This record gives sequence, C-alpha cells and structure tokens, in this order.
Amino acid sequence: MSIQLTEIAAQRVKSFLEKENGLALRLGVRKTGCSGWAYEVSIAAELKNEDEIFEDKGVKIIVDRESLPFLNGSKIDFTASGLNRTFKFDNPNATDECGCGESFTIS
Repeated sequence: MSIQLTEIAAQRVKSFLEKENGLALRLGVRKTGCSGWAYEVSIAAELKNEDEIFEDKGVKIIVDRESLPFLNGSKIDFTASGLNRTFKFDNPNATDECGCGESFTIS
C-alpha cells in the first residue's frame, strides 16, 4: 500500500501544514459526482482509529481504511493554471474520469 507526492505537492502540503498547524495531509473519497467518486483533501488535526498513515518526502499522509482501496498507488501532484490551483491525482485504480476532473469511476 502506498501514496506518493511529487516534490511540488510535498512542498505545498508542508506550507499548508505549517500555516494551519496541522498534523498531516488527510486524503479520502466520497460517493458523488457524475462519475461516482470524488477526492477529498484536507489538513488533519488528529488521528482516528480507522486511519492508515503513510509518509512521503517528509509529509505524513492519512487515509481512512474505507478510502484506501480507492487511493492505493496514487501519486499526487500540485498544479497551478491561471487562478486555479489544485491537487491532481494520478490514480491507477480509476478506470474513467468525468470531463471536469472532479470525479472518477472504479470498475
């Protein structure tokens, strides 16, 4: 089981963690969107019993056990285009994505 960050994403997360006094990056999925699942990204202030902890490039990454099968093996980048700034997931489990990139399908 693994989750990886690009250097740019790791630096951005470290900046967020320092600013928000956060413990780790929290990743998850929720059922929604035109393709079925959407990514959730937030700063974790605490650990929960159902959390799995990873570390990459000096950043702690927390994923709840229910979301882990959907995210396992993902590589996360941070992109900026014009005024838009977002984390981009390269998810080997996703079989399709919606046109807006906000949700994905797993067959």
